[in-house]
Amino acid sequence: MQIRNFFSFLLQTIMAGLAAAFLYILLVEPNLLEKGTNVVEFRESSTQETAAVNSAANSESPGGRVGPVSYADAVAHAAPAVVNVHTAKIITRQIHPLLNDPIFKHFFGERFRNTRKEIETSLGSGVLISEQGYILTNNHVITGAVEIQVLLADGRTAQASIVGTDVDTDLAVLHIEADSLPTIVIGDSNSLRVGDISLAIGNPFGVGQTVTMGIISATGRDHLGITTYEDFIQTDAAINPGNSGGALINARGELIGINSAIFSRSGGSQGIGFAIPISLAKGVMKQIIEQGYVVRGWLGIEAQDLTPRLAEAFNLPTTEGVLISGVLRNGPADTAGMLPGDIVTSINNKQVTSSSEAMKIISLQQPGTVISLGVIREGESLTIKSKVNRRPERTTPQG
Repeated sequence: MQIRNFFSFLLQTIMAGLAAAFLYILLVEPNLLEKGTNVVEFRESSTQETAAVNSAANSESPGGRVGPVSYADAVAHAAPAVVNVHTAKIITRQIHPLLNDPIFKHFFGERFRNTRKEIETSLGSGVLISEQGYILTNNHVITGAVEIQVLLADGRTAQASIVGTDVDTDLAVLHIEADSLPTIVIGDSNSLRVGDISLAIGNPFGVGQTVTMGIISATGRDHLGITTYEDFIQTDAAINPGNSGGALINARGELIGINSAIFSRSGGSQGIGFAIPISLAKGVMKQIIEQGYVVRGWLGIEAQDLTPRLAEAFNLPTTEGVLISGVLRNGPADTAGMLPGDIVTSINNKQVTSSSEAMKIISLQQPGTVISLGVIREGESLTIKSKVNRRPERTTPQG
């Protein structure tokens, strides 16, 4: 009897405890009852989100940008048109410094030659831009070459000839004779935005065709001292020696630039690479193919950007405009009456804000045309009309 009473008391105590706990949860902490449901809903939501992301990743966004899970299709469209460029150059090497020693020459005269010629080979890349066999590459890839061999992605090789070069943009056009050549689709580099996907295709270090991925880090890069006319696309897609002249493409496999240079302290990629935008390369390429060289307008001026200190020194309210730091004697600008210290604010009624912009506008003018320059001289505004001449071949920036 005592045992039965004990178990009855224990059961009543447990039931009372459970009832008290239930009332506490119901009245004091009602959210605890919902937590189990939230876990299930979270997992369902996560599964749905993954499906939605995967679906969106393979469709076009409202802005017309494509963000696929894989860029294999883009590479498959572009890679066949990217070629390897093998060059052979004859260089002169010094045999031994001792042979130049005056005492050695005194006893042995000039009977020992201190130089010898050697053949040096190098690698680069190029892009087939027409079925007629025209290849766009960098000028520095083929400079000094006595022989150029092109290796196509399908394994064929062909001897290449130089159609023309342009030192001022570091571009060159080659030509090969072959049938059924793949070509690349030309894109629009003017519509690029920082953050767009970019893929670099080339032959780094001679290991074979390689694709690297990154984003557009910046556009319109200039004042780098790489070429005379600079309007570079900056990308963090890995660009290494051998990539020069190769293709920079977008996520749709369209050519947006020609890989040209890297910023590196070690010689390898450090996430800062530069490509010549196809919008600039197209005009150069067209002139080279049609006439073998590039014609640009020229005034014979040296210009520099206006800094806040210079603007203050010239009593200018803003830094908009270009300071003329030098005028070539008997050049077009000198004949028109332009003087060092003039501030050019507009060209053909178009406002200019930088020296690179002014130089680009002038270079696009046909030789023989007359342009109108808005100038500030000693605080007074005036208009100078100058005839544009053909720009002489040179390697230093000059308008």
